[in-house]
Amino acid sequence: MRILALDSSGLVASAAVVEEDQTIAEYTVNYKKTHSQTLLPMVDEIAGMIELDLGTLDAIAVAAGPGSFTGLRIGSATAKGLGLALDIPLIHIPTLEGLAYNLYGVSEMVCPLMDARRKQVYTGVYSFQGGFSTVVDQCAVPVVELADRLNELGQAVIFLGDGVPVYRDVLDEALSVPHTYAPAHMNRQRAASVGALGIEYFKQGRTETAAQHAPDYLRMSQAERERAQREKKE
Repeated sequence: MRILALDSSGLVASAAVVEEDQTIAEYTVNYKKTHSQTLLPMVDEIAGMIELDLGTLDAIAVAAGPGSFTGLRIGSATAKGLGLALDIPLIHIPTLEGLAYNLYGVSEMVCPLMDARRKQVYTGVYSFQGGFSTVVDQCAVPVVELADRLNELGQAVIFLGDGVPVYRDVLDEALSVPHTYAPAHMNRQRAASVGALGIEYFKQGRTETAAQHAPDYLRMSQAERERAQREKKE
């Protein structure tokens, strides 16, 4: 089985080709360029470097949200376009599940954090005890509410994601449970993790057509919120 994986849900752009027992190639960039400038060229570069025949792909796994509205649209459009052209299914990977999968096998709970602005984070809580499972579904919440929930759960936790440097001081002050932070090589989105999880979901039959795919935003964009406020006033 061979899967192309894409993640442009946050500040990082990442593409990978993953098989069941290995990652063939991964290209990850965390820099200033927009994902519209980077994602397809990254796929092209990978394909050229490994002499990839796109016809050998079984599916495309894409980080489908939550995250940056623009980034999710770019990833979604890229995955849908390739899926339609190649006539292969898509695997819808919740962004935070893919991010948590970076830390596969740890004994602590895993809590990815993506900065959602307005003092909120996109987050979820996951466990690898007895297999990969969801403890708290992905959601958008104030970081202080997340800290309260983790204290209630009462278990050690590892944090990762671009929300960590923004809210680390708040977490250190609010948390009573043991907690640590993932190191630099695994603390941001990686398409290889999206692909590895995608293979598991593919085996479970959790696929969709390119036409069916749509991102999960979890909340309205700023433009949508402003329009709703205007309509309410009117």
